[in-house]
Amino acid sequence: MTEFNQPMGGNIMPRFAGPATMMRLPATSTPENHDVCFIGVPFDIGTSHRSGARTGPRQIRAESSLLRPYNMATGAAPFENLQVADLGDVPINTFNLSASIDIIQNFYAAVVDANCIPLTMGGDHTIVLPILRALHKRHGPVGLVHIDAHSDVNDHMFGEPITHGTPFRRAMEEGLLDGQRVAQIGLRGTGYAADDFDWCTNQGFRVVQAHDCWHKSLTPLMEEVRQQLGEGPVYISFDIDGLDPAFAPGTGTPEVGGLTTAQGLEIIRGCKGLDIIGGDLVEVSPPYDPSGNTALLGANLLYEMLCVCY
Repeated sequence: MTEFNQPMGGNIMPRFAGPATMMRLPATSTPENHDVCFIGVPFDIGTSHRSGARTGPRQIRAESSLLRPYNMATGAAPFENLQVADLGDVPINTFNLSASIDIIQNFYAAVVDANCIPLTMGGDHTIVLPILRALHKRHGPVGLVHIDAHSDVNDHMFGEPITHGTPFRRAMEEGLLDGQRVAQIGLRGTGYAADDFDWCTNQGFRVVQAHDCWHKSLTPLMEEVRQQLGEGPVYISFDIDGLDPAFAPGTGTPEVGGLTTAQGLEIIRGCKGLDIIGGDLVEVSPPYDPSGNTALLGANLLYEMLCVCY
């Protein structure tokens, strides 16, 4: 009978002590023989405003010590059915963005080859591009649930084609995404032109702006999203700035009028039943998160992703 890894409990070791891994799970050096691995990508070379997301993985892990194995709201018990561990951090090149992109892609290619689902702690949103490239080799074009204040489909930023504001433009150009199976939720803020989101809708994306989410449950929306995405592989990409800065101030590009924590939970829980092949939680910037609340929220959202992976 398989023995599944368990998070270290607070009655075994005080929560302020013990291993500095996600949920104080066992660390592993290989994705082999694991169903899911948490992975840190300490990268913020692609950030355009406030930096600091490179320390996001470490702080998310620290705050995750408060998490327990059972999801009391949904009944999910992932550690009864999945072998889960913390695979550590990708050793990015701090001084070279393009080299780091290759390092990330190669790291995730090994995870995909091991038939292991990656759940990623960012790092800025640039990292989703090499992750999608690695996933594409096994799954082909994938569906996407993208929670964010920004569409991240800029063509260039300061002349650079790969930044945290361009990954989904590049992903579509490279055939990594199925545009008819993409939902972007929480977009908002000021723009440069009235047609800033038109490129997305022209690709077939469903675009749900934040003001269309105000004062309502998003459970009905997610029923529609599940219908849209259907039975194929789906990736979840959650930029913490999709939530209002009242809940998640520790991020590089905050925008007012965002989603609530409850709506964030509804979105991820609403992905249950989809074929989830991976997910990320990006743009947590601890220097702007003195209370730790943003990292704590990030840890909880990653746990919720784990809960919809089986």
